[in-house]
Amino acid sequence: MNKFYQAVYEIVEKIPPRKVVTYGQIAKYLGTPRKVRTVIWALHSGSKLNLPFHRVVNKKGAMAPHHVFGDQNYQRLLLEDEGITFKIDGCIDMEKHLWDIDVDINCDPEME
Repeated sequence: MNKFYQAVYEIVEKIPPRKVVTYGQIAKYLGTPRKVRTVIWALHSGSKLNLPFHRVVNKKGAMAPHHVFGDQNYQRLLLEDEGITFKIDGCIDMEKHLWDIDVDINCDPEME
């Protein structure tokens, strides 16, 4: 398996319920801020894995493109079931639900 893809999957696996992360956050955390599209392709390629891919959204809090997750309505339903709230424009309330990768992963005792 591609090492970059594997690193993406390891991050996605750690996203806590009721939180979301952006493609850009993942790319930046991995030291490759220009590889946002590669993060998207990693998610698409790993669609058969049992990971919470529904917790990865764009920087505005919009649902994933249909080629990544399959169905934007289904993704929204999964997020709502976890308690994710949406604004009137249909985007996630990012101030409330954005996961801080740098703080949470870097303070995770399992990562040390």
